[in-house]
Order: sequence, then C-alpha cells, then structure tokens
Amino acid sequence: MLRLILAILLRRLLVVIPMLLVVSVMIFVILRLLPVDPIAMIISPTAMPDEVEAMRAFHGLDKPIPMQYLIWIGNVFSGDFGNAISFRVSVLNLLGETLPATIELALFALFFAIVIGFGAGLYMFHVRGTVRETVTDVFSIAMLSFPDFLWALILILLVGVQWAILPFTGRYGPEFIAPDITGFIFLDAIITADGPLLLSALGHIILPALALALAFAPLIMRVLKSSLTEVMTEDYITLARLRGIGEWRILLRHALKNGVLPTLTLVGVQFGFLFGGTLLVEIIFAYPGLGNLMVRAIRNTDLPVIQMAALTYCVVVLASNTVVDVLYVVLNPKLRK
Repeated sequence: MLRLILAILLRRLLVVIPMLLVVSVMIFVILRLLPVDPIAMIISPTAMPDEVEAMRAFHGLDKPIPMQYLIWIGNVFSGDFGNAISFRVSVLNLLGETLPATIELALFALFFAIVIGFGAGLYMFHVRGTVRETVTDVFSIAMLSFPDFLWALILILLVGVQWAILPFTGRYGPEFIAPDITGFIFLDAIITADGPLLLSALGHIILPALALALAFAPLIMRVLKSSLTEVMTEDYITLARLRGIGEWRILLRHALKNGVLPTLTLVGVQFGFLFGGTLLVEIIFAYPGLGNLMVRAIRNTDLPVIQMAALTYCVVVLASNTVVDVLYVVLNPKLRK
C-alpha cells in the first residue's frame, strides 16, 4: 500500500507543479493588467514625478511584465515572497500571521460539518420510507439555500447578541497575549499549558466555524443518504440480513464502509471551497485570517499580497484533493490490487 500511496503522490506532484506555474502566471498577469496603480495608493499626493518613479523602481514595477514575473517566481522558489507595498512588511510574515488562523477555522468548520452531516445523513437514511423522510429532505434543502455569510449573521444575532452565549469578534479575548511559537493558537496554548487562552480561542472560533459548517453539512447529508441507499441494495447486504444481523449493525459495520467513499470525495473537493469561503466569514466575525488580509490587500491594491494569498488558496485546494486521493486508496480495497 505504501508503494501505491507514494506513486499517487508522485503523480499528483507531476501534475500540481505545472498547474501552479500556470495559475501563478494567470494571477500575476491579470493583476498587472488591471487599471490600478499600487504606488498611487501609498505615496503622498504631493510627491514629485521622480519620487513616484523611484518608488515604482524600488518595487520592480518599472520593468516589463514578463521580466517582473521571472524575478518574482525566482524569488518565490528561493523562499523570498517579496514585501507588501501597503503593509511595509514581508509577505511571508503576513502569511505566517494569518494562514494558521484560516487553517484552524477551516479545520474546525470541516469537523463540525462532518459531525452534523454524518449524524443527520444517517438519520435521514434511517427514516427513509416514512413521513419523516419528507420532513428531513425539505429541511436539508432549506439549509442548502442559506449561504455561509447568512448563517454567520444569524448566529451573531442569536447566539452572540440575543443570548450572549459566545463571543463573535476576533480570535481570542483582548486580555490575552498569544505566544509566538507556531502561529496556531490552539497548539501554542497547549504547548504553553495556557488553559484560559485555549478556552478563549475555542469560544471565539465556534461561531465562524459553525457558519461555514452549516452551509456545507447539507451536502454531506444528502450525498451520504444517497450512497447508503444504493449500497443497501448490494448482494452482501442481503446476505448479511439472511444471517440475522441487525439493520443498525449492517449499516454501521458493512454499508457505511462503501457508502462513505462518495461522501469522502465530496468532502475533499468541497474543502477547497470551504477554505475559500472563509473570506466573507472572516470579515463578518473580524477574524484575523488570510481572507481578512486579502480583502485589506485588495482595498490597498497591494499586488504582492494579493497574488501570494490567491496562490496559497490554490495550493490548499490541490493539497486537499491529493489527501482525498490517498484516503480513497486506503479505504477502498479494490484500488489496492
């Protein structure tokens, strides 16, 4: 199996690298063709033309676009992501400060979506053929019609304002100073044994993660129910029934192994969209992640930050698809032959 997994990773790597290069060219060229001047956003309106040109040359914007790209991609391969024009710090530092927050948010959202989606999906399958099936189908379709930002507003109004159960701004309470170790607040709190900080971070991440999860969970419910309905017609399920095995045992120990595979594929593909969907949710909850950084960079026309943030989103999507391919092989014995 290990040899097969390594072969899959190698094949994906051979595809991913050219794909990332193509995506980087597209992002870079499109941003440079936009009718905006990032220097005009940061320089004084009273600056002389020679000062503007000097600033443009300092950031490498005076060279032809192909030359700019070759310089930039060469620096990226050497670990230099450039400097942010408006933030006046290294792009790598900005990514190091914001990317861990978005990864944590996306992982918590994925966990909540899987718990809600699998639990509700199993229940929807269990009540098939009854009046409750119609109710659950209508309920899941209604949930699908709510986008993540609407769930965010509903959760803020109900849980954050009306009931005042959980905080809804920031990453942790203002009374805490987060340790600067890995950038992942939960991991850093565990390393430093800071229980109050861990609880504060958990309280702050629940609402934005739930907003993303509630928009994603209905897809998992419906796909899991459809997959299980198809699997339960297989011969080995009929044989298990003839042996007197109970329905719940058949479902959990036999049908779920095969029925979960299409759902796993959906989770992997949709994780990329979930990760990208953090942008709006981060703005609504004032969550200091990559999406929040990207919006601020767009407002300031900070091209180095925009292009690296966009490329980071692409890398996460491709990485999640690769993980799904590997898990599919691990869970499906037919692919290991």
